[in-house]
Amino acid sequence: MEVAIKNALPDIDPCICEYVVGMLSDEQTTEEFSSSDDLYEAVSPFIMSGCPDAKEGKVIKLCESLFSMVAIATSPTTPAILNAPINLSDKKLADEGTLSGSIWKASKGENTTIVDKQKLQKAEVKSREKAEKKALKEAKKEAAPKAVNNDSGTVQQAVNKKDANLSCKSDIHLNNFDLMFGERKLLTDTSVTINYGFRYGLVGRNGLGKSTLMNAIAKRELAIPPAVSLLHVAQEVEGSDTTAIDSVLECHAELMELRAQERHLNQVLQQNESDDTAAKKLADVFNKLQIIEADKAESQAASILSGLGFTTKMQRMTTKEFSGGWRMRLALARALFTQPDLLLLDEPTNMLDIKAIIWLEHYLQAWPTTLLVISHDFNFLDAVANMIFHLHSEKIDTYKGDFQTFLKSKTERLKNQQSEYEAQKAERAHIQAFIDRFRVNANRAALVQSKIKMLERMPKLRPVEPEKEIVFKFPDVDNKLAPPILRLEEVTFHYEPSTPMFRGIDISADMESRICLVGENGAGKSTILKLLIGDLNPVKGYRFCHRHLRIGYFSQHFVDQLTMDDSPLSFMASKFPGNDGQLCRQMLGRFGISGEIAMRPISTLSGGQKSRVAFAVLCAQVPNFIIMDEPTNHLDMETIEALGRAIKGYKGGIVMVSHDERLISQVCTQLWLCRNHQVTVIEGGIKEYRKLMEQELKS
Repeated sequence: MEVAIKNALPDIDPCICEYVVGMLSDEQTTEEFSSSDDLYEAVSPFIMSGCPDAKEGKVIKLCESLFSMVAIATSPTTPAILNAPINLSDKKLADEGTLSGSIWKASKGENTTIVDKQKLQKAEVKSREKAEKKALKEAKKEAAPKAVNNDSGTVQQAVNKKDANLSCKSDIHLNNFDLMFGERKLLTDTSVTINYGFRYGLVGRNGLGKSTLMNAIAKRELAIPPAVSLLHVAQEVEGSDTTAIDSVLECHAELMELRAQERHLNQVLQQNESDDTAAKKLADVFNKLQIIEADKAESQAASILSGLGFTTKMQRMTTKEFSGGWRMRLALARALFTQPDLLLLDEPTNMLDIKAIIWLEHYLQAWPTTLLVISHDFNFLDAVANMIFHLHSEKIDTYKGDFQTFLKSKTERLKNQQSEYEAQKAERAHIQAFIDRFRVNANRAALVQSKIKMLERMPKLRPVEPEKEIVFKFPDVDNKLAPPILRLEEVTFHYEPSTPMFRGIDISADMESRICLVGENGAGKSTILKLLIGDLNPVKGYRFCHRHLRIGYFSQHFVDQLTMDDSPLSFMASKFPGNDGQLCRQMLGRFGISGEIAMRPISTLSGGQKSRVAFAVLCAQVPNFIIMDEPTNHLDMETIEALGRAIKGYKGGIVMVSHDERLISQVCTQLWLCRNHQVTVIEGGIKEYRKLMEQELKS
């Protein structure tokens, strides 16, 4: 079979070829192929993915050839060649169903055979089973949908037994499934294929179901082959006395098991050096440890932790000493070290600084297995993904290439879709005009009927549904405040005297400032913001703030400020009791929270929608100076673009901490770097800072 495949398709991927041959060598699989069409349905997706240039006609001929090979290989008997004419009327059936002699004319010297009754009955049973299997084949494909309910959503899928029982660590086929959140339908009759070895970016607007879909995959509520190992980085590592590096190492189950066996066998040999059995077992353990490169495990774990921002000292700290954000990094490090067949990452850059994001980009570009990542960081997604899943209109479209290629392909696809719709609409109108004109003409009756049937056979195309524009609007304010506006002069600050945070810093901002603070996690970016807004007081030096300055502060922990059981509308009303419901709706509507979304409990909103509620509350206070700590976390790309437009149109001052390079380059005119207890200005902006971080990573 392998030779036939390679002769027909010389450019096919060797791994795909080997997989198809293995699939056709499985008797249980080939029993379900009653025709070459069945075989084509089963293997053509793999062949097409392994040889994209293959034409459909050539693949069909190849499947016919493969089916004939499978049929010959699985044929239970070899056809007999007649030596002479036969006369069936001369033959008699023996009593009780036993055949006496052959029904064929016996040649000279040929011995007649007796058919064993039990074997015949078994053959008949097997024949009936095969007939029933064939009759129920379509019913199996249209099997009763598998419905799963959970806190995050409802999954309903028609499971094909053949797909569900795949035991290979390769492609994952998610066919014909629905996804709902409460009574809201997120996906309808959707099918996607996750090909092994590709890096997929899952994109789409907030609230469409990206995280809900990823949770369903992580919990195996969809038909995932049992042999496929997967890992979802969703929860932080629990605090314990285990050090950070040991926490990473212990997630490698095989390594831990082999090292435990090594310790046990060494103890046995210490007690009895002549134990040959233990010595042989120990040698086998050493061989297995060498195969998995156990001697490199510590250095690999340390390298991953270092890339994610853990210093050598931090790697030896216990996990209970870390904050929630660092434990999330630790969970990401464990996943990268484990290397599952399918790694699921939901907004991995939210917890990282720019230097760590650059490191993660480089690391994932060489990821050896399959990756599915949700990210709204344009640069990160463009660097990591080589396939894009676009979730919209209750369906998922697949695009090849990086994110920028996806944007171009999406625009072209939508343009072609609209052109096809308009062309068909014109053709339908032309045919309908003919029908209306000659409907009562007896001479044209047959032609009218053919035109009516033509209309019925035409596929129903839909026009492109334009996506609703994201609304993001900061309040109109008066920026005619005379400087100085906001200043820290000769400020020294520390939480503990033994660990100084800043020494003698001088920084200032005015009503036209567009400033972004960058630096590694723990360098004190959020501390600077709290000193600016007055939540923290300097140990030395002083803070000056204009008496007419109204500062609005957006915290990266904004979720803690929301009441999950309230709706956005009721939460807004509780914050501003003097305003009527209509005014609260208008304030929420400035940030795209309108209609039924404004009436739903906040707990059911996506992360991006919750973020918009927090922005609406902030801007309802009409601040003339806005300070933001990681405002892009959880926002989709369209909303980040809207945030950029709102910042550009805002007449007050802006100071923010952000790791989104695209937003920083679009709106910020000044970059402050927090490092070595100082705050310095970087000439050259975010591009210069990225070059600096890349040089440090290389060194």
